[in-house]
Amino acid sequence: MSGALRFLIDEDFDNDIVRGMLRRLPTLDIVRVQDVELSGNPDPIVLERAAQDGRVLLTHDVSTMTAHAYARVASGLPMAGVFAVSQLASIHAVIEDLVLLAPCSLPGEWEGQVRYVPL
Repeated sequence: MSGALRFLIDEDFDNDIVRGMLRRLPTLDIVRVQDVELSGNPDPIVLERAAQDGRVLLTHDVSTMTAHAYARVASGLPMAGVFAVSQLASIHAVIEDLVLLAPCSLPGEWEGQVRYVPL
């Protein structure tokens, strides 16, 4: 799975989704904000870390995180991508979309983009 997307999981992201993704794709490269000592940091810091590590950020924060992501791109800063996941969406549908996107995406395909999941 070397070409698969690498994810950074935002602090309040649903762990049921993360577990479901890992059940389907056990080798998926997922790091949680809590694992890299970013808990409680502001959104721009989380986005910076995701960019440095080349990770697409998975978040439920469809308002402030996406606004910071758009501002980051507008100012010419790198961003591997943000997948904003509605908390009202079916967990099954979200997992299905993410496990399809992860191995099928090309390197850099989501650079500078905010996408809403489920698609």
